[in-house]
Amino acid sequence: MDSSIDYKGQDHELLPFGAGRRICPGISFGSAVVELALAQLLHSSDWELPAKVKAADIDNTEAFGISVHRTVHLHVIAKPRFPLSQK
Repeated sequence: MDSSIDYKGQDHELLPFGAGRRICPGISFGSAVVELALAQLLHSSDWELPAKVKAADIDNTEAFGISVHRTVHLHVIAKPRFPLSQK
């Protein structure tokens, strides 16, 4: 989160969309779609931990590889924030 690395081709440590003249033309569209989907998930649901799980018990260690992922999966419960429409 605090990283100054730019994924849009300016830093050569991370080039998921390429760089320069060969950069992917869909970078703006892809970023917007992912941001919109994440915003919809976060806004439309109330998120909570399963019963008997406390925030202090969550293991945040990471495993490194081609991509960084958690060593222990995070399980959460999403409950609809707004009533589901009945037609």
